[in-house]
Amino acid sequence: MKKLYTLIATTLIGGSLFAGGILTNANQSAMYTRTMVRDATIGIDAVYFNPAGLALLPNNGFYLSINNQTLGQTKTMISDYSYLNNGDYEGKISAPLFPGVYLAYKMDKMTFSFGFNPIGGGGGGEFSTGLPSFEYPIADLVPALASQGAQGYQMDAYFEGTSAWFGYQGNITYQINDMISVALGARYVQAKDTYNGYLRNVQIDMGGTLIPANTIMTGISSDLAAAATGLGAAIGAGIIGESDPLADPTAVGTLTALGAYEAGMTNAEAISTFSGLATKYGATAIILGDQEAETEATATGVTPIISVNIKPNEQFNFSLKYEHNTALEFTYDTPKDFTKGFLPDGTAVTQFPDATTYRKDLPSQIVVGATYKPMDKLLISTGYHMYLDGSADWNGNEENVDKSSWEFGLAAEYDITESLLASVGYLRTQSGVSEAYQSDLSYSLPSNTFAGGFGYKINEKINLDLGFSYTMYVDGDRNFEHNFAQSGLMVPIKENLDKDVWIFGIGASFNFGAGK
Repeated sequence: MKKLYTLIATTLIGGSLFAGGILTNANQSAMYTRTMVRDATIGIDAVYFNPAGLALLPNNGFYLSINNQTLGQTKTMISDYSYLNNGDYEGKISAPLFPGVYLAYKMDKMTFSFGFNPIGGGGGGEFSTGLPSFEYPIADLVPALASQGAQGYQMDAYFEGTSAWFGYQGNITYQINDMISVALGARYVQAKDTYNGYLRNVQIDMGGTLIPANTIMTGISSDLAAAATGLGAAIGAGIIGESDPLADPTAVGTLTALGAYEAGMTNAEAISTFSGLATKYGATAIILGDQEAETEATATGVTPIISVNIKPNEQFNFSLKYEHNTALEFTYDTPKDFTKGFLPDGTAVTQFPDATTYRKDLPSQIVVGATYKPMDKLLISTGYHMYLDGSADWNGNEENVDKSSWEFGLAAEYDITESLLASVGYLRTQSGVSEAYQSDLSYSLPSNTFAGGFGYKINEKINLDLGFSYTMYVDGDRNFEHNFAQSGLMVPIKENLDKDVWIFGIGASFNFGAGK
């Protein structure tokens, strides 16, 4: 029962929900939503994607872009553990507001810029029936208590979380010459994850009667304590000796049924075993009672950023960007917590211990991009992103990363008229995690994203963008061994993991220097 709740290290909420690396969101403008590739852009959203490219903004003066994306994700898990009531689980994650705001001021060779966006997380998720890891220990109770008449179980479980990892980015861009420009920048990351959940009304069907599981555990604990007391009284009365082999058939039968009897066990050893089991079942009764958790984890960090843009001619543009690892040490503020076990001295072990810390960094990334304009009306874009996951500290979980995750994108934009353009895009994301990384809360899968949309030029100063993308993940399997009822008997389980994401983006960009 010590692993009743495995809620820590949740990429589910506190990581990347959409395009990007395992924890980093890359979908940061409506223009990106309709193309999936903005790495070598020289538009206003280059504040995030290609800061050095801001040197090629067409006019001196102010630029502004305001974007929002509405996003939804469905996560599904199917477990083949035969003792579960229902092995299918589904979680809904949504982000109706996912803003991106960019400002730039160009002064000949110098450009100063600022950006604001959700660099990680950015939504809220809900599992209305809990998760497999909630239910495995409960499901174990039925076969474990079958000899006493257990036939089934029921429970009421719920888990939800929200995440807001906001990035505040500033850049200084300098145009060395007509071909080369460079930029230095930094992003201040302010991260907050919240988790709320409960486990209630855990009941076992004992021969057609539903009985609270904690009542059953309390009864077993009382019986075991009474057995220890009875043996002690018999020793005190001189009826049996401490070092005599345990001979009481009821005591032998009870310990055998619990898997705790050893041939030749003495009466004194039996007393110790009964007492230990009584404590264990008493603790289990507490864990199976109604419980709630309410916690908030916060962290801040800084990301240094450098970028270079090279434009050799009117047809080609090339970009390179490096973002340094962002160290994020989260601290829990926990008004209510789950009890998941007890230390030998009786101290409760909780899931989100108040004031404790853990690391969940945004890893370094290398981004290269290129655009090619074979004709006036057509622009082709491509980009490659490598997330150096091994550079991050994920509280030990980074050890389950076999290689860096990466993305490759390709897009085309075509000017239908002088005012209207259409675009399509594709992005392949490949995760580098091992199977040991995956859990029902946090899993990373390869994916294919398809995008499309339109850009509309109202006049020289105002542009509108609309985009839609859909991400299909390649489902994966997680194979692991479950410690049945904490007995040491390891039972193989297979979980099938899948998810999908849709995004709708809208944005307005303003060039206040146009026409001057």
